[in-house]
Amino acid sequence: MVLMKKITVLVLSAPEDPQLSLLSELGETCDVVVGDSIESFENVTADGDVILQWSGSLSLLQEVFSMCSRVRWVHSRSVGLERTLFPGLISSEVLLTNGRGVFSASLGEFALAAILYFAKDLRRMIRNQMAGVWEPFDITPVSGQTVGIVGYGDIGRAVAARVRPMDMNVLALKRHTASSQSDPLIDTMFSPDRKIEMISRCDYIVVATPLNAETRGLIGHAEFAAMKSTAVVINLGRGPVIDEDAMLKALTAPTIKGAVLDVFDEEPLPSGHPFYRLENVLLSPHCADHTPDWLDNAMHFFLEQCRRFRRGETLLNIVDKRLGY
Repeated sequence: MVLMKKITVLVLSAPEDPQLSLLSELGETCDVVVGDSIESFENVTADGDVILQWSGSLSLLQEVFSMCSRVRWVHSRSVGLERTLFPGLISSEVLLTNGRGVFSASLGEFALAAILYFAKDLRRMIRNQMAGVWEPFDITPVSGQTVGIVGYGDIGRAVAARVRPMDMNVLALKRHTASSQSDPLIDTMFSPDRKIEMISRCDYIVVATPLNAETRGLIGHAEFAAMKSTAVVINLGRGPVIDEDAMLKALTAPTIKGAVLDVFDEEPLPSGHPFYRLENVLLSPHCADHTPDWLDNAMHFFLEQCRRFRRGETLLNIVDKRLGY
């Protein structure tokens, strides 16, 4: 094994971010430059081998990337790539990796919590408790009910792994189904052209797709019209994957039971938004994966990627830049 010479890593981040201290583990193998403005990198872009998109803006990444003549790898801290992908990077030969898998376990747990929240009507319990009301009511077992996962990637598998032991039926929608036909967690795998068929069979629909040209508005009026009146939608992917107007119409009518949302078209969700007032909606301020160590874990993953890069090994989580995941 032949190690590369010292490499230069440009980190797009506010310098005071506490996780940056973990970069010291790279020791003398890397020169690390941190900044949140183009001025921070003006004198070093010619030497940049790697760009870490930690918390920088898309515009800053574009500027830095355009000035780096020898960059070979860009890593995104997050799984979603809205603040990372742009035409120049897509058309280049530069490798792009992301944080896929780092946050999946927590999101899988959140999906299970969302299912139980509606099945056991926890909102009603809390409301009655606060009002001092003793009012027994029936709750719904989840055993035997059906979860449909729209976007069966790493997050989707984490959801399936947690609902399957609850004796739930699991359906999944995936762009390429051939490689997943024998997945023991899934009862039936559906291709995109069978989306409506799958959705119509589900008691819970978990949306876990990345946002790209194909997935924007993937769940719209036709999909909501096909849902059971008892269906609950859970969005763990990106807000615009679901047509918000169509969802609001279904929730206010109501033609579906409810929704649990961790992501939104606009974040933070604006004050006065109808979601805040709906009794059949549970909101999470895009923090379903924010465990106490989530950022530490993201940085440790990047550090291991750096070690692989220096050893000339294949990087994990290489993104198909044209597909966006």
